[in-house]
Amino acid sequence: MKRFRLTLLGLTALSAAACSPRDEAANNAAAPANVTAANNVQAANLPDADPAMWVVRDEDTTIYLFGTFHLLDGKADWFNDEIRVAFDEAQELVTEINMTGGQQQMAIDMQPLIMRYAMDGQRRKISDLLNAEQNRVLNEALATLGAPPGTFDMFEPWFVSMTLSAVVAQRLGMTGDHGAESVLLRAAEARNMTLGAVETLESQIRIFDGMPREAQIAQLKESLDQLDEMNVILQRMLAVWYAGDAEGMERVMNEGLSQNPALRRALLENRNRAWAEWIDERLDRPGVVFMAVGAGHLTGADSVQSFLRQRNIASERVPNLTP
Repeated sequence: MKRFRLTLLGLTALSAAACSPRDEAANNAAAPANVTAANNVQAANLPDADPAMWVVRDEDTTIYLFGTFHLLDGKADWFNDEIRVAFDEAQELVTEINMTGGQQQMAIDMQPLIMRYAMDGQRRKISDLLNAEQNRVLNEALATLGAPPGTFDMFEPWFVSMTLSAVVAQRLGMTGDHGAESVLLRAAEARNMTLGAVETLESQIRIFDGMPREAQIAQLKESLDQLDEMNVILQRMLAVWYAGDAEGMERVMNEGLSQNPALRRALLENRNRAWAEWIDERLDRPGVVFMAVGAGHLTGADSVQSFLRQRNIASERVPNLTP
């Protein structure tokens, strides 16, 4: 039951780009200057959300650690209050990967990486791995992305699982264009902020491509068998993120990794340790940084904050500005 949760944990830039129609990204790029004012009016009419954020400080450097949700539905106003205050204070936005150019550019950048990593070099067919019902569910799900039956037959199982996560998100109206990083990127570009990243799109893809094939197949089958439940879990993830419930995020997002220590190390531990090192080094230079990474990286025993404590670097939760 837990293995299919890894599909939802893989809602990284890969799924975010897959969920965002290119024409939507292009329209945003060509939007008139007054779109920001229109968005502010719309946000004022949305329910308030209070996702979690932490801060690290020394004498001349402040680094905010904001836990993001890569895909969102635009139905709540989270970019306000303490999040907005911290962002407006910062001169630099740092995300997991370079997002310059938005979702459209990410989709373009993914194409050669998909050919390199996602295609099965041995030309084994996904359909041969699945039973009739699983093939039916897969083809129906991929049809919502405009893919004819068999389109994904020669891809690696991990990539098909990741695409399924895009389908689930799309059914809920969630896209990368509404995602936290995209919203922050547009605001940062409007201010000509310095942009940075701690990883590359290729390094993220290689994590999933490096999973043993048996584990990939098991994940795909469980994802197909539990596709309806993925809807429920994704909504639970979104609810705890909106509420700023870090403990709830740990339970929901990371539960699927409890039975797979090797994958937990690859997805969380190794990356969070590296990001803590990046933060330690960034503290040597003055300035205010807004660092936005997936919320699952800022909760639990393997969180970025845990590795910062090992370096004798303290972090604290930023309190809510609203009652």
